[in-house]
Amino acid sequence: MPEPTSGPTQSAPPSNLNIANALTVLRIVGVPFYGWLLLSDGGSDTELRVWSFVAFSLLMITDRIDGDLARSRGLVTDFGKLADPIADKALTGMAFIGLGIIFDHWLFWVVAILTLVREWGITVMRLFIAKYGVMPASQGGRIKTTMQAGALGLYSLPLEIWDTTASDITTWVAHVFLAVAFVITMVTGVQYVIDARKLRADWLAAQDA
Repeated sequence: MPEPTSGPTQSAPPSNLNIANALTVLRIVGVPFYGWLLLSDGGSDTELRVWSFVAFSLLMITDRIDGDLARSRGLVTDFGKLADPIADKALTGMAFIGLGIIFDHWLFWVVAILTLVREWGITVMRLFIAKYGVMPASQGGRIKTTMQAGALGLYSLPLEIWDTTASDITTWVAHVFLAVAFVITMVTGVQYVIDARKLRADWLAAQDA
């Protein structure tokens, strides 16, 4: 008599100790280094400002790499889903605050404060809603991050060392990127709140079933 076969086995979830999560942690660790480069001598050191642009760009590239690695190699973890947005917020938050100090312009501060309130508010909401389920970043959220990265990276450069025409064009490109990012940031913030309420309602309904 043949032995009964067991049902389909479920693969073990990936370990949190993987290359994708390591890159996420590296991005968090790199935030103070970027801030130091950006704000050295009050942001007046042009050479370090250029290096701050390089550091910011490399750190943001890790955001794309860790996501691609996690999806292609089956390394998506709950830790990664929560830590990745936190790493992004830490880096862009440092950029907004540092650039606000350098520019000292009321409109930039308004955009920065509203953006950071939305960003960290949604991040905190993710942590509270985690007991009902994990909310991954949406496509709109990823576009917003890309536009923010473009604007903040360009602003990190000491544009005053360029000729006037190049500086003006680059500055306006950064302005457009930031304006688009700001609109998407506000819209996706509302959508995340709606999604969180639905996630909680579905979890509660499942418990009552």
